Amino acid sequence: MSPIEEVIINKNSNINPIWIMRQAGRYLPEFRDIRKQNPDFIKLCLNENLSSEITLQPLKRFDLDAAIIFSDILMLPYGLNQNVEFKKNVGPLLGNLNLEKILDIKEVDFVKKLSSVYNLIKLVRNSQLTNNKTTIGFIGAPWTLLVYMLNKKSPKLSLNENFFSDKNLITRVLKILDKFLKIHIKNQINSGAQIIQIFDSWAGLLKEKDLSHYIYDPTLSLVNYIKSLNVPVICFPRGVKNYKNFCEIVKPDAICIDYNVDPVKINKEIKIPIQGGMDPKILLSNKEDLKKEAIKYLDIFKDHPYIFNLGHGVLPETDPNMMDYLVKTVKEY
Repeated sequence: MSPIEEVIINKNSNINPIWIMRQAGRYLPEFRDIRKQNPDFIKLCLNENLSSEITLQPLKRFDLDAAIIFSDILMLPYGLNQNVEFKKNVGPLLGNLNLEKILDIKEVDFVKKLSSVYNLIKLVRNSQLTNNKTTIGFIGAPWTLLVYMLNKKSPKLSLNENFFSDKNLITRVLKILDKFLKIHIKNQINSGAQIIQIFDSWAGLLKEKDLSHYIYDPTLSLVNYIKSLNVPVICFPRGVKNYKNFCEIVKPDAICIDYNVDPVKINKEIKIPIQGGMDPKILLSNKEDLKKEAIKYLDIFKDHPYIFNLGHGVLPETDPNMMDYLVKTVKEY
């Protein structure tokens, strides 16, 4: 049994574990109540009492197998003193990158700045709601963080045309990210995170020839580090064209797939545990279609270690009753 299976599989049953990307958040009315009173997203993430409460909200409603901490991948650039704000209907906006100032940042100051994230994990681990549940911490992959830090906003469909112009800057930022992501990982694990997921939201922007330098090598460095701490790691290289290559090079304990890939092909090609795949938009349909689609994935992976999840985060307009129905469908399979 692989390390990830030991952590996730219900010891006394053959039920597929289920947790959902963005399970804590914007589709839940109780979250929206908190958000209305806390318009500054970064401050909300740094409010350990509220962020731990938000992390636990879905566990009060649904029979999920894990608590996924309520935080953000952009807490890392925030910890490096780059200005980060979230603008309604726009998304994240980042300030100018001052490399010299970042190079002066000491580990102790970085950890202090993000201490609320680590305290939130401790609060979640100490909750009765997480008895027999897994607590999942996460980070952004170096490539995706590089994109945000240099592009200063979501690339949506394309990168700034000068993005690759300063190769020296890119190399130096990737080196800084490797150092501080490892510090962030270590502190999450020391606080009680039992799995780390690496989100590479913008992996799909790169051409095949650039994957080694920007995705494979930097992610492998983090995967090896997490494994050295005896904690399983899940990778989600969203939009990457060849998941098989990624798994063979980066060697995560589990791979999360997006909804644009063929799950039958993935099942044939990939030996490690698989997570995700289902399109979040199915939750906006009806119970009949939802059940059909969920069972499609469960059938495809019935002889393969599989964590039920979506191929991206829950959409804000999702009805919580549909989420409840999905969780029950998976549990009853």
